[in-house]
Amino acid sequence: MADQIINNKSNFMAETQMPEEPLINVLLVDDNENNLLAMEVVLEKEKYTFHRATSGREALRILLREEDFSLILLDVKMPIMDGYETAALIYERDKLRQIPIIFITAHDYEEAAVFKGYEAGAVDFIRKPFNPEMLRSKVAVFTELYRKNQLLQRQEEKLQAINQELKQMNQSLEQRVLERTLQLEGVNRELKELNLSKDKFLSVISHDLRNPLTALLATSENLTRDSEKLQPERIKMFANIIHRTSHKILDQLNELVDWAKEQREKNNFNPQELQLRQSVNESLDLLRENAQQKNIVLENLVTEDLYIHADVLMFRSILQNVVTNAIKYTPAGGGSVAVTATATDGMIELCIRDRGVGMSAQTLDMLFGQVSTASLLGTSKEKGTGLGLLLVKDFVTMHGGTIRVESELDKGTCFLFTMPKIKTESIA
Repeated sequence: MADQIINNKSNFMAETQMPEEPLINVLLVDDNENNLLAMEVVLEKEKYTFHRATSGREALRILLREEDFSLILLDVKMPIMDGYETAALIYERDKLRQIPIIFITAHDYEEAAVFKGYEAGAVDFIRKPFNPEMLRSKVAVFTELYRKNQLLQRQEEKLQAINQELKQMNQSLEQRVLERTLQLEGVNRELKELNLSKDKFLSVISHDLRNPLTALLATSENLTRDSEKLQPERIKMFANIIHRTSHKILDQLNELVDWAKEQREKNNFNPQELQLRQSVNESLDLLRENAQQKNIVLENLVTEDLYIHADVLMFRSILQNVVTNAIKYTPAGGGSVAVTATATDGMIELCIRDRGVGMSAQTLDMLFGQVSTASLLGTSKEKGTGLGLLLVKDFVTMHGGTIRVESELDKGTCFLFTMPKIKTESIA
């Protein structure tokens, strides 16, 4: 389109500099053939193309067939329809109003007649018998004016066409810029999502695997340090703990790899029917050894009849993050961390309650804020990444649930979140 507009501009400039000579048609109207011939002889034939009419009606018929006339030389005194009447009828047509008319008259040269002629639309008068030089001069002037007006009109039309093309091109460019902007915004959103997914994945690894590994290392350390003193039954118990924990960590690591693959394929949310008590047990089993290091008991108080519709990995990550925090902020020998569940309208609300140090109102306000690179140390100086609760909130929201916290300093904390409920009758 740009090339076409440039070509149009070039053509426009070329025409402005070297205009083509348009065909100059002159209509001669007189009821006397001799007068018509005399006008043709006086005027230079090589510059004009003449059309003859011997009456007003004939002149109108010619103009109806062909409208491209540069000038009309019109006799005033004609039978049936005089020059004034003929001019009035000619100018009734919009397309003919731009053609100049010079009246040719032998008698009506008084002031009233001249005024009547100008009122009818005449541009000038020539008196019979006409002066050849005057006739040639006036015809040349008005045909030249007409030619230049026509040229200006064509140039104006071309300018309008070029402006219209420029307008369309501008609209097209604006549309392309808008589309490109939307594409870039989409890419930026994807990059942010990928970055957030990376943070989530790192947080899952940090919270869901580090704590079981810590318990595993502690158990293996006890076994290595006291292997010569331990009874065979004690050694067997430690070996079973190491084997069971290692096996569960490997299973969860494999699940995390699959989950990371699904994230890359944008298919990481896969809710399904889960038996709630069993799912809670699977999460707590990975954390029991960690809790035992601080003499804390993990209790699953969820009843057998509750079912939820949730993504397995996300639900496990929610539970393990919250339970890990409960262990982290409960002093050694501080009692138990209990998981309970209550059915509500279409949802099941779970509560993870501890008897730990609790939180102040200021800490509660900051709990689900932006990602932090650090978190408060636990009661045994445990470190954290600060990503866990942000991940928990995100996962709960993806399930259509809500999360809230009830806490009081030195009296413990209860994390409450909801998951979609499945009716037991629909399972049966």
